[in-house]
Amino acid sequence: MTGMPAAHAPAPQSLSLPGSKSITARALFLAAAADGVTTLVRPLRSDDSEGFAEGLVRLGYRVGRAPDAWQVDGRPEGPAVTDADVYCRDGATTARFLPTLVAAGHGMYRFDASPQMRRRPLLPLSRALRDLGVDLRHEEAEGHHPLTVRAAGVEGGDVVLDAGQSSQYLTALLLLGPLTRRGLRIRVTDLVSAPYVEITIAMMREFGVEVVRDGDVFVVPPGGYRATTYAIEPDASTASYFFAAAAITPGAEVTVPGLGTGALQGDLGFVDVLRRMGAEVSVGADATTVRGTGELRGLTVNMRDISDTMPTLAAIAPFASAPVRIEDVANTRVKECDRLEACAENLRRLGVTVATGPDWIEIHPHAAPAGARVTSYGDHRIVMSFAVTGLRVPGISFDDPGCVRKTFPGFHEAFAELRQGIGS
Repeated sequence: MTGMPAAHAPAPQSLSLPGSKSITARALFLAAAADGVTTLVRPLRSDDSEGFAEGLVRLGYRVGRAPDAWQVDGRPEGPAVTDADVYCRDGATTARFLPTLVAAGHGMYRFDASPQMRRRPLLPLSRALRDLGVDLRHEEAEGHHPLTVRAAGVEGGDVVLDAGQSSQYLTALLLLGPLTRRGLRIRVTDLVSAPYVEITIAMMREFGVEVVRDGDVFVVPPGGYRATTYAIEPDASTASYFFAAAAITPGAEVTVPGLGTGALQGDLGFVDVLRRMGAEVSVGADATTVRGTGELRGLTVNMRDISDTMPTLAAIAPFASAPVRIEDVANTRVKECDRLEACAENLRRLGVTVATGPDWIEIHPHAAPAGARVTSYGDHRIVMSFAVTGLRVPGISFDDPGCVRKTFPGFHEAFAELRQGIGS
């Protein structure tokens, strides 16, 4: 697309995006565990976050949900009920964080999830919780939902964790640490998506807990959390689709307020990838702007730390002037679907040449991809990513466009408005 002229100068777009899914889930855990009433400002309202909140309600926590703020009455001693069945829907944070939260309480708690979430792995977290003395039993397939926790509090101490499949395993244990009697000393043997752990540590600090890290060892003190008022920043993973839309549209400019130099989310690092490819990027104190220059270069990039944005890059890769190779993203094979293969298969349907390996994907340029029906595999990120492709490729449709409700129910309307604004 080098040197491609814009038909006209698109008007700059400033977007108000939903709150971060990752931050909302952590904030709900912290609020439930804190001593006092916590107010969450502008939380994400989506299937995942509503599922997490409903799970807390099933466990006896009071969660008040006004349009722009949620209030949670914390219970440091654990759930208010001693027997509950919780359905985690499709939410990985719900399915991993809530069984960990209830372990610090007292009672019998059963958890199940959607068929999609039942397929996703839990075993490294289950093993770590069992090593800490938690009575956790998988009822069907070992390492998968459904499961039962017979909770009697957690003493704490030393534990070893493999977080090579998901950083959420480590986050769950870090969040549990202050609720144990002795605190936790967690040694991690492998860690993927490390910036998400930094989000957890920063948020725990806001709730009164200081985690100490020494290399691969994380030390969490006992003593509990204190309630606070916490503002949820916009979702950086969601922002990636709008930034990518600007990058592939000459002259288009997209600004997302609320995501700037102080943002917690590592996925904002996606704009650095776009900068390397030729887009103009400005990260200010309170906002980030991406502008399409008419140039999109190929590159090789390691996306281990920002792997949720791998599909976004894959979806715009055919428009680069040289191949795009994305490496060290094996963990994307155990997300809502096998995202590496989902991206490859859908790109091939468009006529694009793609190669994949165990932890990489390489996508070759294509002057004029053909429209096709995109298979979503029930994965919100596949749909949102290929919506960006649709800015340049007429005739793209989706088998399950509604799966975006997981993180952004209003995505298609917001993206249509953007498309109109940038003249694509």
